[in-house]
Amino acid sequence: MNKLFVFLTVILLAQKSSAQNIEICNTCPISTLKDAIIQAKDFDTITVKKGTYKEHDIIIDKPITIIGKDYPVIDGELKGEIITIISDNVTVDGLFIINVGTSYTEDYAAIRVRKSKNFVIQNLVLEKLFFGIYIEKSNYGKIYHNKIIGDAKEEYNSGNGIQLWYSNHITVEHNYVEHVRDGIYLEFSDDCLIKNNVSAQNLRYGLHFMFSNDDIYQDNTFENNGAGVAVMFSKKIKMLNNTFKENWGTASYGMLLKEINDAEIIGNTFEENTIGINIEGSNRIIYKNNDFKNNGWAIKVRGACYTNSFIENNFLYNSFDIAYNSKVNDNVFDRNYWSNYTGYDLDKNGIGDVPYRPVKLFSYIVNRTPETIILLRSMFIDIMDFSEKVSPVFTPDNLMDNNPSIKKNTW
Repeated sequence: MNKLFVFLTVILLAQKSSAQNIEICNTCPISTLKDAIIQAKDFDTITVKKGTYKEHDIIIDKPITIIGKDYPVIDGELKGEIITIISDNVTVDGLFIINVGTSYTEDYAAIRVRKSKNFVIQNLVLEKLFFGIYIEKSNYGKIYHNKIIGDAKEEYNSGNGIQLWYSNHITVEHNYVEHVRDGIYLEFSDDCLIKNNVSAQNLRYGLHFMFSNDDIYQDNTFENNGAGVAVMFSKKIKMLNNTFKENWGTASYGMLLKEINDAEIIGNTFEENTIGINIEGSNRIIYKNNDFKNNGWAIKVRGACYTNSFIENNFLYNSFDIAYNSKVNDNVFDRNYWSNYTGYDLDKNGIGDVPYRPVKLFSYIVNRTPETIILLRSMFIDIMDFSEKVSPVFTPDNLMDNNPSIKKNTW
């Protein structure tokens, strides 16, 4: 076995050591990317010099590296897909790709990877696109430092910026995506890392998971999208240190959780969203060390959410901290800081002496009759909420933080 491994390594190194560089430019002997790929041998490098190349349906069917110098333009002239990779070990670096065709049956992309592995797509600029980067049944790839600028107007006739479909072990890092349908979309894609991306001003979601498990997204910013992130029908997702900001609208939120289980939501900031987190049918989730600042609702629990833990979070100046539509509760709230807490700490141990009930009766009324929100600051509403805290009738009597923190939590 060892001899076979050594033999294959030697063969691979020999191939790479004999690899050549092919240059293309508008006045070179080879002036198109298609011709350069035909001429190239395995592990060759193709250098694309500055210029405009009007090409589409470019198929990369061998392990090669394509490098653009000074961002040469690959113009698809709206005629179809532009680059399709169907080989392992391909790198595409430094191209400016524009004018992808539109097809509602073919889902044309600026660059697609199909049934391949060990690919790298980096330093691309994509504009005037339908789909941007489409990864299909491919594994062990890296999508790094790309800029994707769409011009989507309506959800029904637009594509996604970065799409993973039946693809595992993909890293999506340091990309910027705006003005598409979903900034980043994962469907049936496991063990992926989504890190340090900015997804803004997209029509639907900044990031969207469907039927995907064991993924991590961290240190991303989701700002001013239709909604920040939707995690649906998935499990064991880790959501760490992300920022969800200014996702406003009548049905908008920083994050939607629907039918997910066994996840971690730690160290995130939810600021100025209509709803910080909207939760439905999601269980055994840890919410810890998150900041909820100036949201309409910090957290809205719509039902069938069990065995969740809300620990050491900061709830700061939200109109409503928690909305809850059930009289049954087995979720734990412990050691959170609530800016609306009016209790005291006589023994100076940093824990309020009176439990905090985060659900206001008025939130029930607003849910049933949204127009009543105009009464939010009235004294009558304050009296009504106070009476519910003293003698809960509509809210679960065990839905309280028994150890509210007197000072803002730090971590």
